[in-house]
Amino acid sequence: MTESTRRYRVVQWATGNIGTRALRHVIEHPDLVLAGLYVHSAHKTGTDAGELCGLAPTGVTATGNLDEIVALGADCVLYMPAACDFDEVCRLLESGANIVTTRGEFHHPGSMDPGVRERVEAACERGGTSIHSTGSSPGFITEAVPLVLTSIQRRLDSLTINEFADLSRRDSPDLLFNVMGFGRPPAALDERRLTHGKVSFGPSLRAVADALSMPLDSLEAGGEVAVASRTVRIAAGTLEAGTVAAQRITVSGMRAGRPVLNFRATWYCTTEIAADWDIRPTGWHITVEGDSPLDIDMRLAVPIEKMGEASPGFTANRAVNAVPVVCGASPGIRTAADLPQVVAALG
Repeated sequence: MTESTRRYRVVQWATGNIGTRALRHVIEHPDLVLAGLYVHSAHKTGTDAGELCGLAPTGVTATGNLDEIVALGADCVLYMPAACDFDEVCRLLESGANIVTTRGEFHHPGSMDPGVRERVEAACERGGTSIHSTGSSPGFITEAVPLVLTSIQRRLDSLTINEFADLSRRDSPDLLFNVMGFGRPPAALDERRLTHGKVSFGPSLRAVADALSMPLDSLEAGGEVAVASRTVRIAAGTLEAGTVAAQRITVSGMRAGRPVLNFRATWYCTTEIAADWDIRPTGWHITVEGDSPLDIDMRLAVPIEKMGEASPGFTANRAVNAVPVVCGASPGIRTAADLPQVVAALG
């Protein structure tokens, strides 16, 4: 059987928003077979996988038992929990299951804690397996797209990714108000919160820089907020005038004293802010300065009222599509540059 006709046995790990979307696409995929389903909630245990994602029964029922998952001998696990458990990861890898994950811990091996990296790489060697982190952001926009855009350069002065996300119709009060800090006084958002992008997106920038033979000397990160110019009502609740209504974080990869790779995220709940920011619809704006300069807009062509329904697919789909190339990779923690181009099988 050739690689192009092989069918891969896949376990879906976790059924949150992204995991549920991935589960549906594994079931519907022409080259993937759902071998198992791991869930964290006791009330989901024993439920048919199809029922959990709105499809017909599959005959595969959910389990919360790691031993049962390992015993399946699957080719790949789509690992999508809310938090990464390295004991679980190593157990899966050494059992012979490759892992594609939307967790961000594995984008750049050199950015990992050395002890954790050693454990994971040893598990890969024992199992003959690989692990790869991907998604929409970080992942697609911070790795796959930059690698393509720089493929027509012979001199790169800088590459800048601007991400925009309109959160006004996201009905997630806990996420927006408690986790992200919208609706609070500006002073309530400390430096740690505004520089977290260094951890979230820095490894992706380092991975791209290494692939281009332009390793970074350092990462710099910063952030700022803008307040609502008037009281506004959003799906998650009310933003009072003078409270945080928009956030902008910037991560810059520095080389020879200047920023060569930049990621800036502007997340906002209203455009009526007391700041002169360039705010665009949800999507990305990428500029490349070099001997073949580029200026590219990529907008998510989804009505804002349907964004909550559509957005999980932007993260889940690339992970599902990456299963064959990760299964075919040599053992270890694999970056986007290590793998062949991810091509979707849409037949």
